[in-house]
Formats: sequence, C-alpha cells, structure tokens
Amino acid sequence: MAHRTINGARSLVTGASGGIGRAIALELARQGSRVVLVARREEEINRVAEEIAAFGGQAEYVSGDVTDRAVRRAALERAKEQFGGLDILVNNAGIGAVGRFDEADPARLRRLFEVNFFAAAELIREGLPLLKQGNRPIVVNIGSILGHFAVPRNSEYCATKFALRGFTDSLRAEFSTLEIDVLLVSPGTTQTEFFANVVERTGQTLWPEQQGVSPEKVAKATVSAIRRGLAEIIPNSRGRWLCRLNRLWPGLLRRILSRYG
Repeated sequence: MAHRTINGARSLVTGASGGIGRAIALELARQGSRVVLVARREEEINRVAEEIAAFGGQAEYVSGDVTDRAVRRAALERAKEQFGGLDILVNNAGIGAVGRFDEADPARLRRLFEVNFFAAAELIREGLPLLKQGNRPIVVNIGSILGHFAVPRNSEYCATKFALRGFTDSLRAEFSTLEIDVLLVSPGTTQTEFFANVVERTGQTLWPEQQGVSPEKVAKATVSAIRRGLAEIIPNSRGRWLCRLNRLWPGLLRRILSRYG
C-alpha cells in the first residue's frame, strides 16, 4: 500500500500507559492522529491522555484488561463514537515471565498467551469491521526479536512472540485482498518497566534488563514504518545483528545459548 498520512488518522493503542505503548501513542498524537488509549492502570493512562491534550492532541481512553472482551469492545466503540472509525490498530499490550520452564507455575504460560497473543488476535477480529471502512488501514503488532530466535529462561514469552509473528505473516497475505496493511515491530531490549512487571520470576535473564534502546526510538521507528507501509522492522541494531546471526549461523547461536540453560 502507498504511504499514508498520520495527520488526521484514527488510532487505537493497547498497553498505552507506559513503555513502548505510551511512546507510540504520544508520537502518533504529535503527528496529528487522534488516539484511543487502552491499559489496565487508569491513573497512568489518564496521565498519558493529559499529556496528549497538553500539546493540542486528542485522546480518549478505556481502562481495563485487554483480555476482557468488554474492554476491547468498549475501546472500539469509543473510536467509532468519538472519531468516526479506525485507521491504525496497534497491539502493544504484553507481559513476560523469567525462569526455567520446569520451574514455572503452569498458569504463567496460559496468562502470557492470553495477553500477548489471544487478546491481539481477538482485537483484530473485532476491529475488522471498522478497519475495512478505514482510510488506508493498518494493523501493527508489537512482537520481539525473541519471535525470531528463542532463548532460555524466557520459553513462554518466546512461544507467544513466535505465535504472534506467524499469525502476523499469515494475516499480511490474507489482508492484502482487503487493502489492510499489516506491520510487525520486533524490538530488542527496551528501557521500559517490562521486567519490573513480569507475572513470575524464578531466575534471571541472560542480559542486563535496563540496557537497550529508548521507547521513544522504537516509537519513532514504528510510526515511520506505519507511514511508509512497511511489513516489518527491527528497531534495534543489536537485535538486527542477533537475528542475522541466527539466520546465517543458527547452530553457533544455539551452542552459545545452550551454555545459559
């Protein structure tokens, strides 16, 4: 699809109270998009809406868990009622867990899939009627470089991001007939609250958790990719290097990672 204009576009961003979601919502609003914000933390999401209003942007918000169908429906209805429709859907809400699979509570796998995969899939399904009527519509799924290669101590998270990546690739082909673009954003480590809010921790990650790119850098790259109609971006140089290493020398990367199992 040809380039799209962000100014005047109608957007919905999940997980918008902090981190990458907040940064994407702010960047979209700065470029003139009207935004519906969705997140569990009402105080924080209200603060993001106030930030947007402070620089003359327009934002509505719905607080609640994106795994709840009623919350998803409310957000879509807000976009329809306040903005007249939807052009950009950003599935950013996500959670993680750290630790070996054999030491995990079985519930954590299901919880991660509910938030990271099923909620995104169902929001796309429920949002299709609006997107089909949208102006140069696009679905944006925030994945991870761990949807390209898996690492120990993050098995459940990796599984959700592999699933989201495969789902996104399939939708891209299917939605081409509907003239709806589909973008996958695969960040590496980003400076957010992600690791402070994992659902369970029974070990440590393989890398320093607060080192990485800023959420603002990811947001700028994401909105640029939305505007240009790209299929996938990896907005992190280290992430791109690791994905390239996995593609060219997968055996080498597996041997390195096996030392940390």
